[in-house]
Amino acid sequence: MIKLFAVAVMIAASSNAAHAADLTGTLKKIKETGTITLGVRESSIPFNYNLGGVRQVGYSCDIMSRAVDAIKAELKLQTIQIREIPITPQNRITLLQNGAIDLECSSTTNNLERQKQVAFSNTIFIIGTRLLTRKDSGIKDVSDLKGKTVVTTAGTTSERLLRNMNDSKNMGMNIISTKEHGQSFLTLESGRAVAFMMDDALLFGERAKSKHPDDWVVTGTPQSREAYGCMVRRDDKPFKEIVDATIVKLMRSGEINTLYTKWFMQPVPPKGLNLNFGLSDDMKMLFKNPNDRALE
Repeated sequence: MIKLFAVAVMIAASSNAAHAADLTGTLKKIKETGTITLGVRESSIPFNYNLGGVRQVGYSCDIMSRAVDAIKAELKLQTIQIREIPITPQNRITLLQNGAIDLECSSTTNNLERQKQVAFSNTIFIIGTRLLTRKDSGIKDVSDLKGKTVVTTAGTTSERLLRNMNDSKNMGMNIISTKEHGQSFLTLESGRAVAFMMDDALLFGERAKSKHPDDWVVTGTPQSREAYGCMVRRDDKPFKEIVDATIVKLMRSGEINTLYTKWFMQPVPPKGLNLNFGLSDDMKMLFKNPNDRALE
């Protein structure tokens, strides 16, 4: 009996060793170190943001947490150490490419240009690019921005869109680019800009955390339709497959609806304000048919 038990232990150990030897890329790195490093955002409300310098929260953050659980199970790790590195729109791709972070789920648009540098998971959110402005500003749509000062966040697709629009339509806008969404809103709030151009869900988040939410309105015809995905390294199919499967499971089980309601239809920290951002037809379709397609 003892011999049989010893043989069984040896076979199991051999199998685990073989499994470890078969691993490549990010999974191998995590298995060998027992650590996964996540890219996190300071103020990407309600997707991924820091709460009082204590912890990260948000819709995308919850999805990333589920992916980490799946990775831990796949690698048969009893525990997995989680490191968090603050990132910005300007450095997030570089930090993923150079191995500083292993996974990023926040508000990053999956597009063909970025696919040359990184890979994206199945889509987790679909947005439109609009404007945040004071209710009494007189700004109703992008055509009203001619000759005015507009703020956006550097390194985002909104910045590129705004600058292209300015050049192609000779709008004469003065464009201010800041490091983070919170800084962009402060620029708007202080009167240094008349509008903040960004993804609509993020604008609702900035409005909700402002001192006087009723002073602000999200307006304008959407200038783009974009898909958010979690970023993973290119040519790392096994790792991407685990993240993709996690997202599919959330959508097929209906748990994603619970997460959506939690972050977009109920009061969210730190101020307990409700974004009241209803589920769009695009999102309903996505939940029924998970995919990793870029929309631009």
